[in-house]
Amino acid sequence: VQLQASGGGSVQAGGSLRLSCAASGRTDNRYVMGWFRQAPGKEREFVAGITSYDGSTYYEDSVKGRFTISRDNAKNTVWLQMNSAKPEDTAVYYCVADKRLVIFTTAQAYAYWGRGTQVTVSS
Repeated sequence: VQLQASGGGSVQAGGSLRLSCAASGRTDNRYVMGWFRQAPGKEREFVAGITSYDGSTYYEDSVKGRFTISRDNAKNTVWLQMNSAKPEDTAVYYCVADKRLVIFTTAQAYAYWGRGTQVTVSS
């Protein structure tokens, strides 16, 4: 499985960005997809995840109510809509996937990682 993320960039605080991640290769409805991020000097952290078989989602507390993850199984694509962006959202964002039915929040749970895309939120 190859993951290609896009949509990063710069935005002012309070603004919006939409990240996209297209998966290619062998995927089916037993894959969880999601996003992690890593800010300078900080550990990589889980942001959001979504299952393929029922569309269940899970968010890290600091993004709940601001970020929305969605997916189109037919297109093997997942999106992360980032609204009300804050400077602390500044990080490199990574798209992830793994063959499982339950969303995990640890990086080790995901076998497939895309190249990161930079998101910068200015105050």
